[in-house]
Amino acid sequence: MSSERGGSGAAGSRGAIALPVALLGNAGRRNRLQRLGRIARRKPLGTFSALVIALLVTLAIFGPLIAPYQPRVGVPGGHFLEAPSLTFLLGTDHASRDILSRIIVGARVSLWASLGAVLLGTGSGVVIGVISGYLEGTFDMIVQRVIDAVMSIPLIVIAVMLISLVSPTLNNLIIALAIAISPRAARVARGSTLAIKSEQYVEAATVVGCATPRIIARHILPNIFAPVIVLASITMGGAIIAESSLNFLGLGPPTVISWGAMLSGPGREFMEVAPWMAIFPGLAIMITVLAFNLLGDGLRDVLDPRLRGSN
Repeated sequence: MSSERGGSGAAGSRGAIALPVALLGNAGRRNRLQRLGRIARRKPLGTFSALVIALLVTLAIFGPLIAPYQPRVGVPGGHFLEAPSLTFLLGTDHASRDILSRIIVGARVSLWASLGAVLLGTGSGVVIGVISGYLEGTFDMIVQRVIDAVMSIPLIVIAVMLISLVSPTLNNLIIALAIAISPRAARVARGSTLAIKSEQYVEAATVVGCATPRIIARHILPNIFAPVIVLASITMGGAIIAESSLNFLGLGPPTVISWGAMLSGPGREFMEVAPWMAIFPGLAIMITVLAFNLLGDGLRDVLDPRLRGSN
C-alpha cells in the first residue's frame, strides 16, 4: 500500500514539474512570436523584402510546376511577339515562348548561382579573415596586401577574367563569383576578429591554455556571425547583378534559362518592337536586388546592438 502511495506521489510530483515546464515552453514561444511581430512592425521594408525573397525562393524551387507554359518551347498557334494580355501576362518572345514562364524558371538559375557564390565566397573569406586577424604578424600583412590588390578591381571584372579562362559552365560561374566575393568577406571577418581578440574572455581562454582552433570555434566565430550574415545578404544583390551580367555577355551556361541571358540577344534585337522581352527580366533583376539590399539593411539594424536600441 505504501509503495502504491509512494508511486502515485512520485507520479504526481513529476506531473507537477512537467506542467510548469510546458507553460514555460509556451511562454517562450509566445515571447519569440511577439518579438518577431515587433521587429516586423519596426522594419516594414525589411519584412516586405523577406516576403518577396520567400516568394522568389518558392518560384525557384517549384518553378517548372508553377510556370503556365513550357519555357523552352513556343506556345502552339504562332503567338510571336504578342504584347502582354490576359492570355500571356508578360507577353511572348520571337520564338512564341511565354515570357512569364521563362522568368519563373530563370529564377532558379539566377538565385542558385548567386546563393552558391555567396555561400562559397563568404565561407572561404571568413576562414581567411579570421585566421589572418587572429595570427596577425607577417602572415596578416601578406594576406591583407593580396586582398587590397583584389579589392581594387571591380567584382564583375574579376568574374569576367576568371570565367573566360575556363569553360562557361554553371559551376565555373559560381566559383568565379565566389573568388571575387571572398576578399570583402575576409576584410569584414578580420576586422571583427581583431575587435573580439582583445576582449577579456578571449585573453582568459588563451591564458588557461586553450588551443587556437578551440578559441576560434568557441569564441571568435559565434561573435562575428551577425556582421557576416548582414554582409552575405547585401552581397547577394551584387552577386545577382554579376551573374546576370556574365550571362548577358554570353559567358554563362548557354543551355540554361537565366534573367541575364533573356536580356541579351533577342532581348536587345527586338527592343523597339517588343520591349517587354527586356523590360520584365530587367524588372525581375531589379526587384530581387532591391529585396536583398533592404533585407540586409533590416538585418543590420536588428542584429547590431548599437542600432537595436534606437529603433
